[in-house]
Amino acid sequence: MQIAMLIMAFILTGCTTSQSEQGPSLKEAYEGKFLIGTALNANHNYGRDTLGIQVIQDQFNSIVAENCMKSMHLQPTEGVFFFEEADKFIEFGEANNMHIVGHTLIWHSQAPDWFFTDENGENVSREVMIERMRSHIHTVVGRYKGRVDGWDVVNEAIVDDGSWRNTKFYEIIGEEYIKLAFQFAHEADPDAELYYNDYGMSQEGRRNSVVEMVKKLKEEGIKIDGIGMQGHMGMDYPDINEFEKSIEAFAALGVKVMITEMDITLLPFPAGETAEVSLTAEYQEQMNPYAAGLPEEVETAFNKRYSDFFALFLKHQDKISRVTLWGLTDGDTWRNDWPIPGRTDYPLLFDRNYQPKPVVQQIIELTKE
Repeated sequence: MQIAMLIMAFILTGCTTSQSEQGPSLKEAYEGKFLIGTALNANHNYGRDTLGIQVIQDQFNSIVAENCMKSMHLQPTEGVFFFEEADKFIEFGEANNMHIVGHTLIWHSQAPDWFFTDENGENVSREVMIERMRSHIHTVVGRYKGRVDGWDVVNEAIVDDGSWRNTKFYEIIGEEYIKLAFQFAHEADPDAELYYNDYGMSQEGRRNSVVEMVKKLKEEGIKIDGIGMQGHMGMDYPDINEFEKSIEAFAALGVKVMITEMDITLLPFPAGETAEVSLTAEYQEQMNPYAAGLPEEVETAFNKRYSDFFALFLKHQDKISRVTLWGLTDGDTWRNDWPIPGRTDYPLLFDRNYQPKPVVQQIIELTKE
């Protein structure tokens, strides 16, 4: 028993030494440039993933709620709120002196059906829809007044070509729902920063429409402090030059630019209906090519892709306030289960054993150039 304890002590001492020799963490390397964030899941919020919590504390200084603050989780039934997990998320951020982002107040997806319908299943009136928005936003933002640094107020309201996404919010209220959402959030917490967040922000149509929308809001005296550019990327999209154009266009509005929800998938995207994925074993294997691990050349290309984008972020550090990863480790990522469940993806900076990938050191080294 004593020998075993001595061996364990030696291993632990060795680990501690090697970790201290690794140099600065991500948040230390990027201090004074922009915040480095990650999304927290239920296992983090409830303290079950102790290894993950240690990595979060060591490497990140900003956190966002991955799911627990979406309306379907907070208010699954009208007037009945469940704040337990969201409370724990906030408490974790406060205990670790982190920048806290609430995600998301108004989003057509992951919203409860009752939000939009009456007792007969028909669309509610415009007046009822506005009141439900007001009540939800006032209740949620009001509960955390002074404790959340910024809110993703509206999520994904514009499509690729720049037209309005035909959500229930838009169908029932019209484009004014954006203005009202920001207005209600500001009423509930005048000091919190308020953001618009969307994906595919390198698309010219969406870029131009978001610019016009934010200009209009500001002209009408509506408080909007930042634009979140979701970083759900692949190896061949988005075009990095188009992404840069959007950073510059959004910054020119006088608002903060944030890179949100960043991950880089290595898996192919299915064409057509994803329901067909179970038809053949050959197709399953084709759509899940790295189940046994990444080939060296794929990992090298992945590292370069991440480094190229972080180099871009550093180039525009005067415009960018935060870069947030959408998850902690490859074992956590939503990419493993969307759009095909049960695949093995590698889109994040830490592997399934909570270890930093080689790209982490490459990203840190960029700050020294």
